[in-house]
Amino acid sequence: MPEHPPRSLFDVPAPIAALFRRFPLITLPPNDLPIRSPPRGDIPILYVFTTDDDAPRGRPSFNPSCLKWQTFLKIAGVHFRTCPSTNHASPSGALPYLQPSIPSRPVSAGSRLETWALSQNPSSKQPPPPPASRLQAYEALLDARIRTAWLHALYLSPANAPLLSRLYIDSASTNAIVRLTLRHQTTSAAEALVLRTTRTAVVDPSRIYADARDAFEALATLLDESGSGGTGWFFGAEEPTLFDASVFAYTHLLLDEQFGWVDRRLVELVKEFPALVKHRKRLLKMCFPEEA
Repeated sequence: MPEHPPRSLFDVPAPIAALFRRFPLITLPPNDLPIRSPPRGDIPILYVFTTDDDAPRGRPSFNPSCLKWQTFLKIAGVHFRTCPSTNHASPSGALPYLQPSIPSRPVSAGSRLETWALSQNPSSKQPPPPPASRLQAYEALLDARIRTAWLHALYLSPANAPLLSRLYIDSASTNAIVRLTLRHQTTSAAEALVLRTTRTAVVDPSRIYADARDAFEALATLLDESGSGGTGWFFGAEEPTLFDASVFAYTHLLLDEQFGWVDRRLVELVKEFPALVKHRKRLLKMCFPEEA
């Protein structure tokens, strides 16, 4: 009998080898990116809450947190694109985040994004920061009182329910049950945040809007302290800073007549303070001239 060479552990069984000879393996080219994905290139991408129509035009995000950083990047002179996204897609679990030129890692909102933005234009002179304790006091007005009023106006006011649906609910799904569930989850989370911030057992709209008015008044007074006749920036800075962007993120969305507010209590509060109205108009012209 003829001797057969010993079989190796890695030998391919004859039936499979025959199959591969008949249908050889080939390496397919990589799939193209989805049509809505931004093209590869050297321009950073800021992922925000926005629409497919607004993103290519760089229009302001409808979310205050996203608009704050979108505005600050423009103040810092950064050339970037915006792209629609969701919290689930963000590395930190929250928008916005920035994808610098490949292959850099994403940069989440916060001090890292501020540092990155300022580093893109090292020749620009940065204004001296205000005293930390004073800055923190005014930041608390935004983060607590004004944000709480925003949450109530958009998420908890029944009159603004259609606006909430248009911005966050309808785009998530076409299924009625999914939309109903998402609305319940969203409004419940907003209510919990409002109660935690106000430290009350029930939501008290009158108190929420009274606190917001006090906050707007304090911000308007701070602007007037610059002594520039209502044409300056917060803390007397020669150029707008991150804090200016933070205030603008709320005042612009409240004063934008195309936004769709039905319950306009918070809108009317901002209008009581001409300094804030003018501040919003100046930043809009500077950062989003096509919207001015």
